[in-house]
Amino acid sequence: MPTVLHTESSRGYGGQEIRTVAEVGWLRAHGWDALIACQPDSPLFNEARRSALPVEALEMRGSVDLAALLRLRRLMRDRRISLVHTHSSVDSWLGSIAAKSLACPVVRTRHVSIPIRRTRAVVYRLADRIITSAERVRSMVTAAGIAPERVVTIPAGVDGERFHPGVSGVGVRKELGLGEAPIVGLVANVRGSKGHNVFLEAARTVIAARPDARFLIVGDGVGFDEVSRRVRDMSLDHAVLLTGFRRDIPEVMAALDVLVLPSIRSEAIPQVIPQALAVGTPVVASTVGGSPELIRDGENGRLVAPGDARALAEAILALLGDPGRARAMALAGQAMVREGYTIDATMARTTDVYRALLGP
Repeated sequence: MPTVLHTESSRGYGGQEIRTVAEVGWLRAHGWDALIACQPDSPLFNEARRSALPVEALEMRGSVDLAALLRLRRLMRDRRISLVHTHSSVDSWLGSIAAKSLACPVVRTRHVSIPIRRTRAVVYRLADRIITSAERVRSMVTAAGIAPERVVTIPAGVDGERFHPGVSGVGVRKELGLGEAPIVGLVANVRGSKGHNVFLEAARTVIAARPDARFLIVGDGVGFDEVSRRVRDMSLDHAVLLTGFRRDIPEVMAALDVLVLPSIRSEAIPQVIPQALAVGTPVVASTVGGSPELIRDGENGRLVAPGDARALAEAILALLGDPGRARAMALAGQAMVREGYTIDATMARTTDVYRALLGP
């Protein structure tokens, strides 16, 4: 089988990096040789090692880091890399140039829904194919001047062995001392774009109507301390719990009565939405990025305008107040996930892209 090198220069750890780990693991489990090159001592490096995936530590200081480019080229040559799959800006410059010097095809994934300036689209022209995580992201790539036939939308897939209707949230509820309380959760990297402040404003409104409701903020990130302070300043300590980073996300999802994703900018197809639906948890999301590609308002979840805390609170209260309807929406979402958002389905499409570039 061909050998695929995934490169990632990010030092963070969110959906983008989680997707990379999952896809490299899938490739290796399905007969492909695959490895990751990323920043030393980054969360991605540590997670790849924890997951027993081949990973190379490679310092990438910027897009004109000649030493990193030469090291990448040497790695590609020594490991007989067949195809390079890049993920962020810096590694896309370095990885694409190194790969092209060895006549190696390049795939670039664009994960975020941030418009691309035409003057900065050159790096996308270096890639033979671009995978976007949502149709909205695809439109941004083509608007930057990239030929539509070179761009394909493939969202992240859900691991059905981890996220399924049989997952229990009882242990998480017991651990956190939440008992039978209605629980509303936000599971995301803690940064401004995810709308944590909107979530807290909505929480205050919900608690006024449902004093028994409890709110979980699951995840870590640059905004963790700020959000913690805001919880205290709003006197929500009794009702809002920040758990930090957790690995038992399927069980966390199953413990929730409602998953909320109130993103205010830069969202593609968020992985947490199909994950929650896969375990049977109803979802409320904002109409940012690719979320409306997953959620049909009133059919398989609820959609609200970004930044509208009152509308978010009303949607949460509606789901908590009508468990039967909430359950019906979640079941409709489960069917959608089974039909097109499993990791097997999305990786079948990804490997089709690889095979088309590799040839017979």
